[in-house]
Amino acid sequence: MLLTDRRKIYSQEEIGRIENDLLQQIMRCGTPDAVEACITYARFLSLTGITNENYPLFIRLLEVGNHWVIDGLIGERDPFLFMSSIQPNYNILESCFKILTEKHPGELYPKSLSVILGVLQATYNVPEDGYHIYALSIYDLNTLSKHLNEDIGQEDSLNRVILDILHKIAQLKGQLGSEGLTGEARDKEELAIHANEVMSHFYDDTKRLFQVIPQVLLIKKDYRTNEIQPRAEVSFEDSAIYDLESMTEDPYAEVSDEEFEEEVYEEEVYEDEEISDPEQNLEPDPA
Repeated sequence: MLLTDRRKIYSQEEIGRIENDLLQQIMRCGTPDAVEACITYARFLSLTGITNENYPLFIRLLEVGNHWVIDGLIGERDPFLFMSSIQPNYNILESCFKILTEKHPGELYPKSLSVILGVLQATYNVPEDGYHIYALSIYDLNTLSKHLNEDIGQEDSLNRVILDILHKIAQLKGQLGSEGLTGEARDKEELAIHANEVMSHFYDDTKRLFQVIPQVLLIKKDYRTNEIQPRAEVSFEDSAIYDLESMTEDPYAEVSDEEFEEEVYEEEVYEDEEISDPEQNLEPDPA
């Protein structure tokens, strides 16, 4: 189908680009209207279910960051298991670390962080296999570790998962030994050593994370600070249109047939005028 105006013919590809531009504006969540549209899109996407074909769309919504959108996407599901139905791959892991990198501690909505940690936990449950899917760097390890919350301690669920991932990474050291390491083996050894250092500094009350993680990475922010919120959503039952649609009663339904027959339609009686018999007023014939 082609749409035309006086100066231009729009091809299907151009129409698709226009639609994509509008969708990108929605996903920026720069206005309350855009946030509301993005929430609706997230709910629709959630109902379709995540697959190996559409998972990039789910990751794109995770990158949006707006917690109302994330709630619409995840719904009532366990965020740690949100992406468990698909096998982790390099693209998914790269996107997860990209989100962790871009967000300061506290700037990532806890449900979003839970989804990412669920992916990393499943990937590095067997450290060697996970490393072959996505080879971590020291920077990636710092990017993950900076989301540890020292103020809460290890009893926090998010802290426990991060520490569990670090514990798995630290196991790379024991499988490789420490003498004459070069190349990939040396990289794994350094990762294992650094993971152990981060854990020891977190568990030890006399140490702080900034001693092993660059302090600039530990600057805290609040994900709620710059969020644009949607307008108050009104359920359909509470809306004016619902009241209008519910007015189904017939205004004449309460009037019975008998009342309708007796109403107004009686013969009128003229009390002020007397109609006499014309035969009684005839005068006698003089003949």
